[in-house]
Amino acid sequence: MHECMLYKKLSGGSVRCDTCAHHCVIKPGSRGFCGVRENRSGALYSLVYGKAAAVNVDPIEKKPLFHFMPGSLSFSVCTAGCNMRCKNCQNYTLSQIEDCNDLPGGYDVKPESIAASALEHGCRTVSYTYTEPAVFFDYARDISAHAAEKGLKNIFVTNGFWSEKALKKILPFMHGANVDLKAFRESTYHDLCGARLQPVLDTIIRMAQAGIWLEITTLIIPDINDSEQELKEIAAFIRSVSCDIPWHVSRFHPAYKMNHFKPTSVLVLQRARDIGLDAGLK
Repeated sequence: MHECMLYKKLSGGSVRCDTCAHHCVIKPGSRGFCGVRENRSGALYSLVYGKAAAVNVDPIEKKPLFHFMPGSLSFSVCTAGCNMRCKNCQNYTLSQIEDCNDLPGGYDVKPESIAASALEHGCRTVSYTYTEPAVFFDYARDISAHAAEKGLKNIFVTNGFWSEKALKKILPFMHGANVDLKAFRESTYHDLCGARLQPVLDTIIRMAQAGIWLEITTLIIPDINDSEQELKEIAAFIRSVSCDIPWHVSRFHPAYKMNHFKPTSVLVLQRARDIGLDAGLK
């Protein structure tokens, strides 16, 4: 059990978590939207601090990052839980634990051990990935501090649904990020992910303004976010932030609660790429 950094105590023993953009108000004995932060006697605790659910050595291009230490290896880590409910999640066995009444799974790994293991495996970076780093923010923050001390860079692969407070607290240790910009419609974020668009846009802008190396990924899903108009709006937004932000357009494959959908047409992906290039993106 580890007490969370970013929360406020409220009347009646409730607390408000200030780590992600949900700002969950959590009653005693209850958990937040992510399922891994719990109010115990008026204090907010992380149930996944030091509980790694997956640890791997990946090529950095898998994050995906195309222009940040290309050809290098990244030590990847996550815990269980997520602050979105994406119906197409490919890592749902790790991320979607809202119906779990027990403590989330994982095995004990201290923050300093992650940094040491990264060096042992010849990695130049540590990536917080697979699930959403915001839900294991305290753990990621401590790992990233140890990693930075050892000369490693830190990469956050995130849905961007963060609070401004959390981003400011992690910025000294954040060197690169890939943000999933899942759509450009509030209704899609609500229906597909159980979240909102605007906080994601705000995070992207703040990261860029802070000088973080930033790349953006959009998974193109048939009949959800694949219209030419929406793709043009996404490209225009990214261009308005910076023409130096690479835009990855990815192909959807049936998964989780969207197994009835078809994979994205290659022609649609090619058109999305053309739209990005026409907008001045890389």
